[in-house]
Amino acid sequence: MPGRGLGAGLAQRLHSAGWVPVDHRVERPPQRPTEPPRQIRGDPVTDPTPQSLLQNAVKHLAPVMPLLQEVGALFAAAGYELALVGGPVRDAFLGRTSPDLDLTTDARPDDIERVLAGWADSTWDLGRAFGTIGARKGQDTLEITTYRSDVYDRATRKPEVRFGNSLEDDLVRRDFTVNAMALRLPDLTFVDPHGGLDALADGELDTPQTPEESFADDPLRMMRACRFAAQLGLVPAQRVMSAMQELAGTLEIVSAERVRDEFTKLMLSVNPRAGLEVMCHTGLADQVVPEIPAMQLELDEHHRHKDVYEHSLTVLEQAMDLEGPREGAAEEVPSPDLVLRLAAILHDIGKPPTRRFLPGGGVSFHHHELVGAKMARKRLKALRYDKETIRDVSRLVELHLRFHGYGDGEWTDSAVRRYVTDAGPLLSRLHLLTRADCTTRNQRKARRLARAYDDLEQRIDRILAEEELAAVRPELNGHQIMEILGIAPGPVLGEAYEHLLQYRLDAGPVGPGAAEAELRRWWAERE
Repeated sequence: MPGRGLGAGLAQRLHSAGWVPVDHRVERPPQRPTEPPRQIRGDPVTDPTPQSLLQNAVKHLAPVMPLLQEVGALFAAAGYELALVGGPVRDAFLGRTSPDLDLTTDARPDDIERVLAGWADSTWDLGRAFGTIGARKGQDTLEITTYRSDVYDRATRKPEVRFGNSLEDDLVRRDFTVNAMALRLPDLTFVDPHGGLDALADGELDTPQTPEESFADDPLRMMRACRFAAQLGLVPAQRVMSAMQELAGTLEIVSAERVRDEFTKLMLSVNPRAGLEVMCHTGLADQVVPEIPAMQLELDEHHRHKDVYEHSLTVLEQAMDLEGPREGAAEEVPSPDLVLRLAAILHDIGKPPTRRFLPGGGVSFHHHELVGAKMARKRLKALRYDKETIRDVSRLVELHLRFHGYGDGEWTDSAVRRYVTDAGPLLSRLHLLTRADCTTRNQRKARRLARAYDDLEQRIDRILAEEELAAVRPELNGHQIMEILGIAPGPVLGEAYEHLLQYRLDAGPVGPGAAEAELRRWWAERE
């Protein structure tokens, strides 16, 4: 899409709305990746022109405009500049609502507090060393930060904080041009020296300074580029993609927790596929989740997909489509759901290390679900995910093939009980992951698998209703087992209890008498 300036028409619209467009960029040729990521499903703006973006911005800022002009007037009266900046301005153009209002000023932190005294309901020292003071007025939260012109040592992400005196200097240090737009207050002058508005209209992600400088200052910005591709549908400019490829290895200086947080936001976005494709194309995925790009070119065992990588991206999208309310479902999976999405993209990572070529040209991936579960556990642990997420994702990866033993619906009730108890609280997610894992182009086969899983879910619902499997226990408790066998608490009691539990799963509710007979039979054989 060709680049373009504001033009007289948009300038007039801005002026009519009370915005004064100034400091707009000198036009430069657009830059696109040679292999751009796929277009996202559902663009955030249906008519992404500067005019439509402006209309969105006016509409979304209207509720807070009186507050912004009021606080702007306070700073102006005290002799200071103030501007709404960054994410709130970008989101206003995109028709999105930001939870906080980020502002920037030439006032120092102590001065900010003095100006706000008596006006704000409360203020707090959000990060004085970084120039940020938080404030609350009514239901609105503001974060006001002194202009910055930081210097990075490029060995860590920690900058040498330096306060600045110019809005333009503050904007040039920001990560991307779409975040380097500002609205001066209280006069509503729109400041866009790096063409952020045009970038939004063009769907392009670029940097105010050269991307090499920007990413060298803070390598985490490369992960944000991937996230913005997933969240906002912005395609990184060619020079941005090239810099990410060149500097991907510098991400190692960023803490695992910071990388994890960006990856999580990407996965919970409207289109994580777009962000994952940027990660893989630039080599960032090799630093963060190398198991994902490793799936490329690894043929799926059904030979129905280009490779396991493409199959996994499709499974992710299909799992997302199943999130939320689902007709006939006993329990819905919320949308977005991190555990389901991580399991979907990681469910086949065990295929590359288990691939074996068979006589006649076939390929096998025996036990890839078990290998993949171990790999998922190790990767998520390295990314510092919490224990519950690691446990749940790896368990889903381990169980994702279990349904395929169901065949033509010939499982016994015992097998169905085991399926339910093995899944435990993950049963609803396992339902969705298993359904999403069908990506065959053979519609007849797809319908057959769907019918088989419908039947399994119905059997599960029936057995759950009849037997309350969620709370299944042996029909003899620990005290009864000890009394019948004449044993004391210890490992043998645990073995007996586990045997009766498995007997309960196999036989269903049989009553205490049958359970006692089975216990005595087991004990006699054991002795």
